[in-house]
This record gives sequence, C-alpha cells and structure tokens, in this order.
Amino acid sequence: MIQYQVDELDRKIIDKLTNDARASNRHLAQSLGVTEGTVRGRIKRLEAANLIRFTAVTNVASIGAPKVVLIGIQAQLSEVQTLCSKISAMREIGCVIAMAGRYDILCIGLFSSLEEVVTIANNRILAMPGVRHVETSIAVSTLKYDHRVAKIIDRKRDA
Repeated sequence: MIQYQVDELDRKIIDKLTNDARASNRHLAQSLGVTEGTVRGRIKRLEAANLIRFTAVTNVASIGAPKVVLIGIQAQLSEVQTLCSKISAMREIGCVIAMAGRYDILCIGLFSSLEEVVTIANNRILAMPGVRHVETSIAVSTLKYDHRVAKIIDRKRDA
C-alpha cells in the first residue's frame, strides 16, 4: 500500500465525494478553486493509498426488509483476536469490532429471519471456543442511518 499524507484539500475532496460520489472532477475542481488535473491526481492517489473507494450503497429498506442485528460477545481475552478473525469470515456478518466495555466483540449483520439470527448467534458463534456469552439486539425501527459511517450490506446477495 502506498503511504499518503492527507491534507486539507484531500479532506475537502473526500467530503464532497461523500455527499455526491458521482460529481465530476470538473465540478469538484470548480467548487474547490483548483484545476481538474489536481482533483484527478488527488483522487487517484487517495484510491491507490486505499483511503477512498467508490462503491454503490444499498438502501437497506429496499432489499426485503432485513433485520439489522447487533451481536454482543463476551469472550476470553486471550481469544478475542482469533474469534474476530473467525467471525469476520462468516458471510452473514458485515461488521466485526473489538471493543472495550460490556462486550469484547460487537458484530453487525443483516438477517432475513429470526431463525437465521438464532442459527448464527447461538449455534455458530456461541459454540466457538473462547466465547463466554452472546447477546443479540434486533433493530425494530431505524430512525437514522448514515451510510458514510458504516456500510452494512447483505452478503448473501453479493455471493
């Protein structure tokens, strides 16, 4: 990976692309007071350094009303990294975070049924060596979801 130091212009470009990833380099250049070549070069470097990536974001509400589920895991501390790796490999889980607090690991996934939640949380995750406790929370209503913070996708539909 290429090392790249992000500066104020990069931050402004990223901010504008976050609001409209389809904005043309010409439009970005005009709004920022720089040349189109400058914007093009900056975007290429940001992509090469893996600091930005262009992707489509699915509207979660449009893919069959999946259940957004948070799975909190208490684990033996010596097993947290191994468990994070194993859980990250699960197609049903879209986000795995090592935590400090009530849970050692927090996972987020989209599920089509409560049975699927039980299968993943109780039968697969809880059965892993080093897992002490699993607790699930199911979203009943999403009042705000900013895709810029965390993109959660339905992995089964990607396959």
